[in-house]
Amino acid sequence: MIRYFIPLGVLVVVVVLLALGIHQAPRKDLVPSPLIGKPAPSFALPSLTDPAKQVTSASLRGHWYLFNVWGTWCVSCHIEEPELLAIAHTGLVPLIGLDWKDSRSQAISYLRQKGNPYQQIAFDPGGLEAIHWGVYGAPETFLVNPQGIIVYKYIGPITPHAWTHDILPRLPAGQTVRGS
Repeated sequence: MIRYFIPLGVLVVVVVLLALGIHQAPRKDLVPSPLIGKPAPSFALPSLTDPAKQVTSASLRGHWYLFNVWGTWCVSCHIEEPELLAIAHTGLVPLIGLDWKDSRSQAISYLRQKGNPYQQIAFDPGGLEAIHWGVYGAPETFLVNPQGIIVYKYIGPITPHAWTHDILPRLPAGQTVRGS
């Protein structure tokens, strides 16, 4: 009889240890980016939707913007899509996309089906630009101020809670921060 309780006891101990580890694990938004407070990387990349045009960091200066790194292959990016559309609908801050390690045709098809929350989308099929931003997974979103300084980095899919509690409070209060 006791031989049945030993494995059960071991299982209970393992479950308790795992639960304690998960509970005490650091929050993902507490991992600071070394880019916070520093200038956003300069870039000039082809536009996803019009390869003849470029999306440049210089054209974004003078406006607040959210720089969202995404890809059609990214499951979490699909999860955050409705919230990005809701944010875009508010008109509070422009969303600039970086389509990362993706196929142009798949990305365009995805945006046609799901909706396009972005004012501009830079196309980074090789993933080289994302390296300059310190991106190691998608989605990752950066809040950049008009001086081109990274104010905040959010890792993971933006949820309504993340928008209202983590990003929105960092925008200037009572001001329209729309970009061009």
